Amino acid sequence: MSALKPNVIFVLGPPGSGKGTQSLNICRDYGYVHLSAGDLLREERNTPNSQYGELIEHHIRNGTIVPVEITCKLIEKAMQKHVQNKLNTGDNLFGSGRFLIDGFPRNEDNLDGWTRSMSDNVNVQFVLFFNCDEDICVDRCLKRGAAGSGRSDDNEESLRKRMNTYVKDTLPIIQYYEKLNLVKKVDAASSPDSVYESVKKLFDSSTKEL
Repeated sequence: MSALKPNVIFVLGPPGSGKGTQSLNICRDYGYVHLSAGDLLREERNTPNSQYGELIEHHIRNGTIVPVEITCKLIEKAMQKHVQNKLNTGDNLFGSGRFLIDGFPRNEDNLDGWTRSMSDNVNVQFVLFFNCDEDICVDRCLKRGAAGSGRSDDNEESLRKRMNTYVKDTLPIIQYYEKLNLVKKVDAASSPDSVYESVKKLFDSSTKEL
């Protein structure tokens, strides 16, 4: 990556809280690049002859967390690829050093792995936390599955496991960053448009602070 440290915002919240939808809105309006840890893992799982594919699928189906070394490697590779593509095509590098990392870090092991391999190379601006009731989130994911999302984990059994993992493993990470005054919380229970109005207010005020 470039000599300047890229800025990173972690986007966390329960499955179905709208992290992906809102991340795309933020990228469109504020010049960030969206990297979904889950999407990167699913892409790697679907890559022919991937050495990690079977292991990733096992964790996705069981609602458990993929080993951090794999996830960090895929995130770093995606960041490097984006910046290199900009350089190769001669495009304006504006925004190429600003990333939303959606769905990471999801547990203490993720956080420790990120600290070991990435913390010296990036600047974490804050954690964007989408807070939403479990039943609302599960209902959203089931509707997404019924609409043909193609995700093997959009079923009630996997979703309940993922929710348990979120409560047990991810909430403590959010609480850790809260102690560092690095969490910006958004109520994600309402419509996507309404949620994004709150997000915009947060980003507009944060931009003034940066």
